[in-house]
Amino acid sequence: MILWVDADSCPVPVRDMICRTGKRLELTVCYVANRDIPRDADAPVTMIIADTTPDAADEYIVENSAPGDLVITRDIPLARRLVDNQIRVINDRGTVYTDENIRERLAMRNLMLELYTSGLAPEKTGQFGKKELNNFANALDREITRLLKQSLPRPGNVPE
Repeated sequence: MILWVDADSCPVPVRDMICRTGKRLELTVCYVANRDIPRDADAPVTMIIADTTPDAADEYIVENSAPGDLVITRDIPLARRLVDNQIRVINDRGTVYTDENIRERLAMRNLMLELYTSGLAPEKTGQFGKKELNNFANALDREITRLLKQSLPRPGNVPE
């Protein structure tokens, strides 16, 4: 199992928790972004710097993740592509994206984007605090446990 992190917009406390969890469980953690993401020198992370073209990091994750991996992203269009590929996905607030909820989430995201660009929606004011981090921690543990019980053999190589 690989923990893939869409790292460009992932909050620092979430990245830190993913690193601690990966280290504790001896899991491969891959940050994917279009720039180097600051991290502790001893963090067990493979940093993959994608091209700077739009969605290059997303494309890398889609092309290299496999069923049995877990992806952490707040990018709903990316989450839909991954769910369609049978890959487990959670966001940085602990929401688990599934076949049952991803289309509704994507429709809501598209509606809010349309309202925002036309000036009809207020600025986003969602804060990230202890409650959100706790929700994420619970979802991360739950999904890793579920995937480890399934223990699917992973095709391909682990990124280095």
